[in-house]
Amino acid sequence: MSPTARRRFLQSAAFSAAAFATPGLFAEALTATATTTEGPFYPDKLPLDTDNDLIIVNDSITPAVGEIAHLTGRILTTAGEPIRNAFVEIWQVDNAGVYLHSGDTRIREKRDANFQGYGRFLTDAKGQYYFRTIKPVPYTGRTPHIHFGISRNGRRIYTTQLFINGHEQNDRDGVFRGLRDEAARKTVLVDFQPLKDSPIGELTANWDIVLGKTPEDKDHGAVKGGIGKPEAGRGGPGR
Repeated sequence: MSPTARRRFLQSAAFSAAAFATPGLFAEALTATATTTEGPFYPDKLPLDTDNDLIIVNDSITPAVGEIAHLTGRILTTAGEPIRNAFVEIWQVDNAGVYLHSGDTRIREKRDANFQGYGRFLTDAKGQYYFRTIKPVPYTGRTPHIHFGISRNGRRIYTTQLFINGHEQNDRDGVFRGLRDEAARKTVLVDFQPLKDSPIGELTANWDIVLGKTPEDKDHGAVKGGIGKPEAGRGGPGR
């Protein structure tokens, strides 16, 4: 998909969700998205290319292996207000199940050098984000998932994981099972659906992340960009 087509796709998705982003339309507060462990494989050395397109690294013409997925959504408060200028980070394994991390020694020789493994995006005035990545795959010990970190004013404020709705391994996954409340589980389950008229079988997924708490903006409301440090002591088994 060309950059122009990707922009049009994002604009279309944003338009369809615009009504839900309008303040005052919610009769009740939104349910906060469940937080999860960060896991031990947040990249210990960021790639040279850190944009929101994880399929193509820098100027390479060879795309990553996997099912291409266009991942969109909004960062919201529980009142439905969009959160602008939030740094959204994602990281995940490649199609062979390997992280972009020196500590992930599992089948490292099979790592897809064409997969970026990590991306970031700064939300717009409507709180929107967009990534082009691959549909997550399972690996030993984990069901498919994508890690999300959200930062404001140079401080990590939210950490969670996206899971594929209906995947057979979810109920055997330690992190997913750790969300014992069924309502909490529903907040991290996402549908991956075929992108209409895609000649190469691309997918779409939309996930709004509702923050249970939002720190006050500093400097009289001016939001400073910046990615917060990974949360200390939040490694655990959530790879």
